[in-house]
Amino acid sequence: MRAREARGAGGIATVWSLVFGAGTMVAACGGGGNGIQSIPAPIASPTPTPTPTQTTPTPAPTQNYDTAGYRATAGAVAMNALAAYQRGATGAGVALGVIDSGVDDRTGAFTGRISSASADVAGARGTGDLDGHGTAVAFTALGGRNGNRAQGVAFDATLVALRADEPGSCGGSTENGGLGGTCSFSSDAIARGLDTARNAGARVVNISLGSNDTPPSALLAAIGRATAAGMVIVIAAGNDGESNPTLMAQIANNNAVARGQVIIAGSVNAGGSISTFSNRAGQSAAHYLTALGERVEAPDAKGERFLWSGTSFAAPQISGAVALLAQAFPNLTGAQIADLLLRTAREAGTSGTDDVYGRGTLDLTAAFRPVGSTSVAGTGAAVSMGVNARLSPAMGDSRSEGLTLVALDGYARAYHIDISATVAQAAPRPMLAPSLLGRIEGTVVSDGTRSIALTRAITSPGEARLRAIVPTDAPSAMQRIVAGSVTQTLTPDTAIGFGFASTGDAMVSGWTGQSGPAYLMTDPGAGMDRAPRAAAALHHVMGRVGVSVAAENGRFAAPMPGMAAPGYDQMTMTFDRRLGPIAATLGVTRLDEQSTVLGGWFGGALGQARGRSWFADGAARWQDDGGWTLGARWRSGWTRAIGGLGGGMLASRAWSVEAGKAGLFGHDRIDLRLSRPLRVSGGGLDLRLPGHWDYASGQVDGWTSNRLSLAPTGQETLVELRHGIRLGGGEWSTHLFWRRDPGNITMLPPERGMAVKYGLTF
Repeated sequence: MRAREARGAGGIATVWSLVFGAGTMVAACGGGGNGIQSIPAPIASPTPTPTPTQTTPTPAPTQNYDTAGYRATAGAVAMNALAAYQRGATGAGVALGVIDSGVDDRTGAFTGRISSASADVAGARGTGDLDGHGTAVAFTALGGRNGNRAQGVAFDATLVALRADEPGSCGGSTENGGLGGTCSFSSDAIARGLDTARNAGARVVNISLGSNDTPPSALLAAIGRATAAGMVIVIAAGNDGESNPTLMAQIANNNAVARGQVIIAGSVNAGGSISTFSNRAGQSAAHYLTALGERVEAPDAKGERFLWSGTSFAAPQISGAVALLAQAFPNLTGAQIADLLLRTAREAGTSGTDDVYGRGTLDLTAAFRPVGSTSVAGTGAAVSMGVNARLSPAMGDSRSEGLTLVALDGYARAYHIDISATVAQAAPRPMLAPSLLGRIEGTVVSDGTRSIALTRAITSPGEARLRAIVPTDAPSAMQRIVAGSVTQTLTPDTAIGFGFASTGDAMVSGWTGQSGPAYLMTDPGAGMDRAPRAAAALHHVMGRVGVSVAAENGRFAAPMPGMAAPGYDQMTMTFDRRLGPIAATLGVTRLDEQSTVLGGWFGGALGQARGRSWFADGAARWQDDGGWTLGARWRSGWTRAIGGLGGGMLASRAWSVEAGKAGLFGHDRIDLRLSRPLRVSGGGLDLRLPGHWDYASGQVDGWTSNRLSLAPTGQETLVELRHGIRLGGGEWSTHLFWRRDPGNITMLPPERGMAVKYGLTF
C-alpha cells in the first residue's frame, strides 16, 4: 500500500491549484496529494473504543459492528463511530453528496448505493473518475464494508456522485507515477452540483475543494438554496498551513447563506494534534471542526488502496458522521446536526473554542449521548441521570427493576433510558442523636387549667431556632425555644391546645392518658421524617367517651439537596374511654401530602406523584396503684398514590408494646418497649411509561406498564430499655437500645448502644 500526502507551505508544492477566473472558479481538492511513498504502509490496529452504556437511541441493533474492518478504519475509530453503529446508525436511507472528480466503482465499494441522481455537472462524460481523488473522498465518507479492510464512516448511505472537474483538466497524466494530474473545478459546476444534490434530497454534501479568492454570487446563492432546504455542507479547510481556512471555506461565516449549516473541516493526526499542512480555524473558529486527515486508507480510480492525507480526507469523516446522525435521529434539522457535532466536539488545544482547533475534534460518542435537558417523552417531566425518586424509611429496601422509558434530550432525540438505578433508598432515620443533642425539655404549669410545654435548644450547628416571648430576666434556657405547645382547659369537659414545631398527637396523648415515658427512639407510628410547623387540637368529653380533633401541618425531609421540603396536612379524630385502670383510644387519621407518598418522593422522570392516606389507630394503657404500666399501640394505613406517571395503593403497618414499673429501687422508673415502625406491607406504583417514540408524528406511539413495588424485605425492629431516676431539678436516665434492619433495610447491620441523658425541668 502506498501513501499520498498533501503538504502545507514550506513542503512540497501542492499539485491541486486554486485559482479564480472571471466568473469561473478553478478549484483544487483541499487535500489531494502529490507525494508518493513506495514503502508499503499497512495500517496498524487502533486502540479499541469503549462501548458507551449510559443511554441508547431507539432501536438498538443486534449485529456486531466492532469488526476487524472497523478497527482498520482509523478515521471511524478516531471519532468513536462505534457509538453510532451499536445504536443502529449506519447511514442507511440517507443521501450523501460528493462534489469532486467523480467516482469509480470497479472495486464494488458503492455497488447498489449510487443514486440515480448522480451526474456530471461539468459536462456529459458520466460520473466516472479519471483522477482518483473523488473516489477516495467518497470512500472515506461512505465506502462499503469489505472484510478486514478499511470502510467508510456511513457505509450504508446512498452516494450522490457529482462529477465537477472541468473536462480535460485531470486524468491521463503520467506525472506522479500515473496517480493523477491537475484538476480544476468551476464555481458554476459546484453550484450545479449543490442544486442537484438538493433536488436529490441529500442531507449532506461534501466539498473537498477550495479557493483563496472570494466566492462568486452564483455559488453563494446555490449554498443559500441548499442550506434553506436543510442540507449540511462540509468544506475542507485547505492544506496551506495558514492561520485561516480558504476563502471558500469561510462561507461558513456568512450566516445569511450558511445558516449555521456549513462546517469547515480541519485535519488532525492520529495523536489528535493539528496537522502541519492543515489551515487553522482562525476567524472561522465557531464553525471549524477537526477530524483525522492523515494516512486515511482509501482506493483510487483504479481500485488500488493508498494512505491519503489532507483536509480533503478530514471533511468526508465529518460528512459521514452527519449521515449517521441524520439516520439515527430523523427529527434533526441540518442546523441542529451541525450544532450538535460542533457542540459535542472533543476538547483540543486550549479550553473552549480557539483559533487553531476551533470547536475541537469530532466525537460521535458524545454526539450520540443525550445533550441538554432530558425529559420523559409525551409528558415533559424532567429526567435526572442521578435521582428521580427517593424512598421513605417506610419503603426501606424495596427494589425497582426494568423501569425503562423513552426520554427526549434537548434536541428532541429519543433514547431508551433505564431509570431503575435512579430510585434511591432513604438513609435510615437518625433516632438517637436528635434526642440527645442540643435540647433540654421542660414544662411550666401556671395553674390547674393551663399548661405550657417548651423545648429549648442549646447552640448546635445547623439547628433552627424560634424565640418565645419570655421575660428578659428569664433563664437563658428559656430564650432559645425550638418547639412548644400551650393547652387550656375551657370547662371541666373541654380543652384546647396549640403548638408550634410540635405534633397534635402529643397534645391528644396527654388528654387521653396515652403519654408514656420519654424514650429516645422515635415514635414507631410515624415512619416518616416529618417536621411539624403548627398544630391545633380540641378535646371534649361526652359522658364516658372523649372526642379529640387535631389538625397539623408541616414538612417532610427534603428529598434532594437544595430542594424545598415537601409539605403535608393531617387531620385526626380520636375517641377515648377509660375502663377502670385502662385508658383506650381508637382513631382515624387522614394525611394529605403535597408532593410525596408516605414521605417518599417520586418526582423527576416519574412526574411527581402525591399520596392521600387513611390510618386506623388504636392504643391502650393500663396502670395500677403499684406503679406498674402496660401499653400497646397499633396503626394500619391505606395510601392511594395519584398523579405522575401512574397511581397505586399501599398498605402499611406499625405497632409497639411496652411495660414499666415506677419505684423499683426508690425514686426511679424502668421501662421496656418493643416496636416496629411504620412499614409498607404491600402494594406499589403502577406506572405507565412511554415505550416507543414516533419521529414522524412527534408523539409516543407505544406505552408500557411497569410495577414499582414499594414493600421492603427488611423489617425494622426496635428494643429500648430505659431507667430513670429523679436527681436535682430533673431526671437522669440511662438507655440501652437495639435496632435491627434500620430503616427497613435488610443489608444494614444491627445498631446497638447505650446513652445517658439528663432532662431538666423548669
